[in-house]
Amino acid sequence: MNRIALLAASLFATPALAQGWMPGMPGMAPPAAPPAAASQAAGHDMSSMPGMTMPPADAHAGHDMSSMPGMAMPGMAMPQAPAAAPAQAAIPQTPPPPVPTDHLADRYFDPTAMAAARRQLGEEHGGAVYSKVMANLLEYQGGGGGGYRWDGEAFYGGDIDRFVAKTEGAGNGRTGLGSAEAQALYSHAIGRYFDLQAGVRQDFTPGARTYLTVGTQGLLPYWFNVQAALFVSTRGEVLGRLEGSYDLRLTQRLVLQPRAELNLAAQDTRQTRTGSGLSDAELGLRLRYEVRREFAPYVGVSYERMYGNTATFARRAGDDAGGANLVVGIQAWF
Repeated sequence: MNRIALLAASLFATPALAQGWMPGMPGMAPPAAPPAAASQAAGHDMSSMPGMTMPPADAHAGHDMSSMPGMAMPGMAMPQAPAAAPAQAAIPQTPPPPVPTDHLADRYFDPTAMAAARRQLGEEHGGAVYSKVMANLLEYQGGGGGGYRWDGEAFYGGDIDRFVAKTEGAGNGRTGLGSAEAQALYSHAIGRYFDLQAGVRQDFTPGARTYLTVGTQGLLPYWFNVQAALFVSTRGEVLGRLEGSYDLRLTQRLVLQPRAELNLAAQDTRQTRTGSGLSDAELGLRLRYEVRREFAPYVGVSYERMYGNTATFARRAGDDAGGANLVVGIQAWF
């Protein structure tokens, strides 16, 4: 019976204990409050509170103390500061060494054959001599009597120095050959894209003249081909010429070329029918089809106009002062 009474008492007592503190029951003290998870004063500066003076921060924190007596720690290597990079020596500005004249291959092979091989190697690496002949314009012009015109050049030499020959002229079936000239020039490269040219020009008609020639020819940015020349005759007459063209590739084979040429003179010359100032100008637009890079037929339109006394001289000779013409021709080179 005692055991049954104890078991019943424990069963009835357990729910009461689980309910916690009951303030109305005598002898039941409240349970102790659980400890706070973290102090509310954590992270606050309490140095201004009485009795709360904090010790000063260690002035040697983070310093290397391995050199202090008694501070060496066996087995613990202290980090060292990186060494300063050595000063870079200046690049010497001295001339290149002379070209060697002794060749090891000559000991084992025929020196004559090796010398020929070295010459060929030099030609293939910038010292080559080559040539080209080009017909820039070779065309028939429509209009009264039917006209014709040519403009060509050729050169022989290397990348720096070369000999250049130029020729151009025009005429028609009614009055015959109207103008014809030839130039023989020495060309020297003065940059990557420009040559300086000097030589002589010979006019055959109208009025034979010989000129001293100086000019330049080259390639401007965006692939504009330009030429400029100054001519001084043996009689003191001064002429000038500006030319420019641009190849606009519509396809791999179809090319549209605008072209312009201006001729100027410093004086009137009746024998050559040339007036001072702007003598004449030609503007053209030609569309060519490159059957091969070396051969391209074209069609287009050309507008020519004489100005000032040049137009006056032409009218007195029975020629037109200018106009627009349809043209058909070929451009070729080899």
